Amino acid sequence: MAPPLLVREVHFPELSIPITITRMIPVLPAGQIPASLGDTLYLSNLDDIIGARVFTPTVYFYRSNVSNPETARPVLKTIYDALADVLVPYYPLSGRLRETENGKLEVFFGPNQGALVVEAHSKMRLEELGDLTVPNPAWEPLIYQFLNEEPYKILDMPLVIAQVTHFSCGGFSLGLRLCHCICDGLGAMQFLGAWAATAKLGRLVASPRPCWDREFFRARDPPIVKYPHIEFMRIDDGSSLTRSLWQEKPVQKCYKITREFQASIKALAQQEPGSCTTTFDAVAAHIWRSWVKALDVRPLDYELRLTFSVNARQKLREPLKEGFYGNAVCVACAVSKVSELVKGNLSETTSLVRQARLGISGEYLRSTIDYVEVNRPTRLEFGGKLTITQWTRFSIYESADFGWGRPVYAGPIDITPTPQVCVLLPEGDAKASGTMIVCICLPKEASDRFREFFCEINSTDVM
Repeated sequence: MAPPLLVREVHFPELSIPITITRMIPVLPAGQIPASLGDTLYLSNLDDIIGARVFTPTVYFYRSNVSNPETARPVLKTIYDALADVLVPYYPLSGRLRETENGKLEVFFGPNQGALVVEAHSKMRLEELGDLTVPNPAWEPLIYQFLNEEPYKILDMPLVIAQVTHFSCGGFSLGLRLCHCICDGLGAMQFLGAWAATAKLGRLVASPRPCWDREFFRARDPPIVKYPHIEFMRIDDGSSLTRSLWQEKPVQKCYKITREFQASIKALAQQEPGSCTTTFDAVAAHIWRSWVKALDVRPLDYELRLTFSVNARQKLREPLKEGFYGNAVCVACAVSKVSELVKGNLSETTSLVRQARLGISGEYLRSTIDYVEVNRPTRLEFGGKLTITQWTRFSIYESADFGWGRPVYAGPIDITPTPQVCVLLPEGDAKASGTMIVCICLPKEASDRFREFFCEINSTDVM
């Protein structure tokens, strides 16, 4: 059994954050851009894939570290000016998305577009928001949404929406919504890093120079789909999984797991020394098994899926140009019967995850592009599925120093709208002890069982 201190559940308070929005300011590129009214830009099928047709909401908290307020840099102006500057090299983010005749997306440039910056104030202090090391759904007011905005709306929306909220203590938050169609996680870090560095230094910083080049991922003519791509298949959920998740409002749970706990799971998961099992393989397998056990999924012969994104940049025969910030990820998928997950061992499940990860190749990526060209899925499929999103390799804290230091917290706030998604987050401590935050949603009763299954591992898991 793992020592208790290796896994710690972090609780966050239920609270209400009153805010007052004082200004909404469109942000246009500060200089000339290589696009005129009516111009369009091609998006690849990786940008256009149904899973990318979302905004990724994140929040960043900064404490007041100014001893003399009279010499302090104005927060809103600094962020606004830097965004206007960085929108010159990253000019596609000043456009809008629209659908063409076949439903495919493209970026177009019309009048009065640009990004959006919102200024808000709250009478609360940062310390009243609870533990600022793990995401809290109550922080939702810190990320701007339009009145009566439809879920998953991306068409004719600003592609960058930033809300600066000032707190009474002098600290502030930056709530950011960035359209996933324009960049994947690594691309978002590149853009965020350029924006923050520009704000910090007071001059444009865009190194590496951003590269659009989405035509690199054009579909083949004719398309060649070499794989079944079960990650996209619609499966009527004949199990109790979805019903169990939605029978009551799921609650968000966060667990900090130390490097030692991760190493213990990996050691138990490896069938033989020297295998190419990664920490992610083992942790993802352990989460999947614990999740299915906690939900008591029936029937036992039902096949479930685990999906996760794999960075395909290193899988390509021909490398991408430096500065490419578009989507270059592929969805890996492991499949297992319920009985094999709950009655089998950790090493077997880890092997399924590892095989799915290693199955992503340059050819698999090309087949994915061609599959979307032929089928063009139009809805997110969560039937019988858990999706694990790994943020631990993103430089989200390092990229977000706008001149006020490293953020206290950087990351998502609320995953309850998609309770079949689990997020792995890096810790915010600059000392980087290797602690990982597991953020997952389950109904209350099931979450208690998940904690029990997840926190206790022993050698019987591999026998």
